[in-house]
Amino acid sequence: MSLETDTTERARPEPIQAVPVRHPGRWVAVAVIGVLVAMFVHLLVTNKAFNWAFMVDEMFRPPIMEGLRGTLALTVLAMVIGVSLGVVVAIMRLSENPILRGVSWAYTWFFRAVPRLVLAILFGNLGILWARIEFGLPFDRQIGALFGVDDFEARLFGFSALEILTGFVAGMLALGLSEAAYMAEIVRAGIQSVDEGQTEAAQALGLSRTQILRRIVLPQAMRVIIPPTGNETIAMLKDTSLVAFVPVSTELFFQLKAVGNRTFQVFPMYVAACLWYLLLTSVLLVGQYYLERHFSKGFGKSAQAKIRLRGITAEAGGSASEAGR
Repeated sequence: MSLETDTTERARPEPIQAVPVRHPGRWVAVAVIGVLVAMFVHLLVTNKAFNWAFMVDEMFRPPIMEGLRGTLALTVLAMVIGVSLGVVVAIMRLSENPILRGVSWAYTWFFRAVPRLVLAILFGNLGILWARIEFGLPFDRQIGALFGVDDFEARLFGFSALEILTGFVAGMLALGLSEAAYMAEIVRAGIQSVDEGQTEAAQALGLSRTQILRRIVLPQAMRVIIPPTGNETIAMLKDTSLVAFVPVSTELFFQLKAVGNRTFQVFPMYVAACLWYLLLTSVLLVGQYYLERHFSKGFGKSAQAKIRLRGITAEAGGSASEAGR
């Protein structure tokens, strides 16, 4: 008698019929969005209030291009002031000196509290405080009186405040000083994101505080600083329209609004302003993307992939050397 027992062959299960999950809500949302987009495009094409021919013809005329150059100059100069002064204020905020910390805190408190429009108008009227600004020895008349000289003056040079504090300069200073307060907090957060062990290791190597900040801390902090700085630059580009209230005539929105008021075509010029700011912001977004990619080298998924690739290459080289032995 055979020890093996007859067993019935197990029936093979039927193949599973996978049914994809249906999302009817998504298709409803797509349909609603498609209808809204079609309605918006129809509005752009058929509504005569846009007056596209007039808008395109006026957008590139010399006054508008002059305002465009003024807007770009204001953006660049204000950001240069903001970034440079912001780094200094951030370093003061992180200093061990309580006076420097207090001054930097007061600076950021004031310029973050006051709206930029108010600052622009305030700086535009600083000429009320000083009709003329002089540089030289203070209390020169009192010193001359002590020695019996009535007309003693020890002034090196001076200038009229109204001539120097023009609308453009006032707007640039207001925007730049306000931006420095925000950049100080951004830079401070970036510096504090770097591990303290980096600073301790650099100090052990004998590097000075300036060398540590310039060679060790700031290059690593840029990964954290660049994204919000790009956002601040875009915000600065849009905030340059505030200097039209100073007023500054060499500014994009001011010129577009002036054309609209002169030709009684206000709405098309407002749409033209939106198009110009969309174009300039898109260019800045592209630049921000490449800057972020540059300073993010060595971090994230790309860095992990490079580490794994180096590990695989090292293992392959080690195996080849062992085989050669």
